[in-house]
Amino acid sequence: MKPSFLNPLQSLRSAPVLLPLLSRAQMSSSSRIPSPPDNGVVLGCGAVSVDFLATVAAFPKPDDKIRSVNLKVADDPQGRSMLEELEADGVDTSFMVVGKEGNSPFTYVIVDNQTKTRTCIHTPGNPPLVPEELTHANLSSALDGANLVYFDGRLWETALVVAQEASRRKISMLIDAERPREGLNDLLNLATYVVCSEKFPQTWTNAPSTASALISMLLRLPNLKFVIVTLGEKGCIMLERSTNEASGQEEVVVESLLESLKTSMDASSLLPICISSKSSLRISANGIGAVSGRLLLGKAEVIPPSELVDTTGAGDAFIGAVLYAICAGMSPEKMIPFASQVAAAGCRALGARSGLPKRTNPRLAPFWL
Repeated sequence: MKPSFLNPLQSLRSAPVLLPLLSRAQMSSSSRIPSPPDNGVVLGCGAVSVDFLATVAAFPKPDDKIRSVNLKVADDPQGRSMLEELEADGVDTSFMVVGKEGNSPFTYVIVDNQTKTRTCIHTPGNPPLVPEELTHANLSSALDGANLVYFDGRLWETALVVAQEASRRKISMLIDAERPREGLNDLLNLATYVVCSEKFPQTWTNAPSTASALISMLLRLPNLKFVIVTLGEKGCIMLERSTNEASGQEEVVVESLLESLKTSMDASSLLPICISSKSSLRISANGIGAVSGRLLLGKAEVIPPSELVDTTGAGDAFIGAVLYAICAGMSPEKMIPFASQVAAAGCRALGARSGLPKRTNPRLAPFWL
């Protein structure tokens, strides 16, 4: 989550927030749009940050002096407070811990109009949230009614307290594994779902390839139902664990299986699509081991250069859509294109939030059929 502006009189240290999957402003009477998922309350635990976005004609060289083409405080030029913006979108912020002093996290984001890339310079909040600030009563109330808990991997000591209580209550958890962080391994051991950045699987497992690293992750994390690695404009790869492991399963090497899926993919499609292997294969990686499951390959939407504005927050948008899809009971074959579509919509506007689609957005209509 990357809201726009923080009231300077308060410092948001970070804490759990309740993330409803549908705000009142997003509801529609259209019969094509389904009701919100019954299991639709997600508890988010992590950092809330202010983004200062500057668009430049081209990224500066060392010692250059340049002017920005445009400067924006996330998606809110009026500088509304962070809490007000979240509440306006239907997020329950009553469990957030607000410090009386210090500074909240913020990030300078330089958006390069030439290459359509973004460079982030992040300043963490200070002082950080510590577990003692999250009372047991507050945590218990936050988890009551939650169907899923999301962690961004930051503030691990506090996050681990939340994760352990969620595990005790048998509440599923999704971890955003962007990069190795202190305490992340403890969170991953409790994870039900993981969404990784492109480099994380190999960095974390030392496996020779991304595909074999996914095998290693499922072997090392026995609670994991699936892991997704996002590949930017190249789409994503998902390895889903099978709930039924039968003798005599066909065994296939993961690298060969991935190449087969790539060959079968419709490269001419401009919209996001997903193809999968047979269900309940025995998928192996040389020197690592094997798991029962299936491999899925997702293709990202092809965004015309004239429509591509800013990729800031694309990964966060993807994860947000995955959270929705899990609660809505979407199949992986629908979830992956849905998440890719949401992420692509966010890339068509400046900032992490201004381009996020409402449920009434025509681009999402095929997913409600």
